[in-house]
Amino acid sequence: MDTVNPEPRSCLPSAASALFGAAMGCAAWSLTAWARAYCDAGYDAGGRFELTVLLPLLVACEAAAGLLALATGRRLALQAPAPFHRALPTLLVAVATVGPAWWFFATRGTLADYPGDSGHCPPSNIPPQWPDWLPA
Repeated sequence: MDTVNPEPRSCLPSAASALFGAAMGCAAWSLTAWARAYCDAGYDAGGRFELTVLLPLLVACEAAAGLLALATGRRLALQAPAPFHRALPTLLVAVATVGPAWWFFATRGTLADYPGDSGHCPPSNIPPQWPDWLPA
């Protein structure tokens, strides 16, 4: 292998990281829309418009976060022992995409003290199906 022109890397990890980030963005948006509709809190015409505008932005930002986390993980794993070469970038991609998706649902999906009309949710507007061990 030539040190000046190393072997080209596969684009599969980058594509997978971007796709995972985009999927997290779609999942967060879908969960947020479902929670708002179920609790009837912030799902009026303005709320639906807000979510529609945020969908492409959220998907693009999550995909970019996945790519940036992969690049950062690769950079940090350069001098790390062999097991960390794949584990560190993968862990960073998961944390960098799942964390913001969770935050988005907690801040935009559960509008605390918003007057909901469905009667299915408590005043916190957290759907009863949401697990207690996951803060929202």
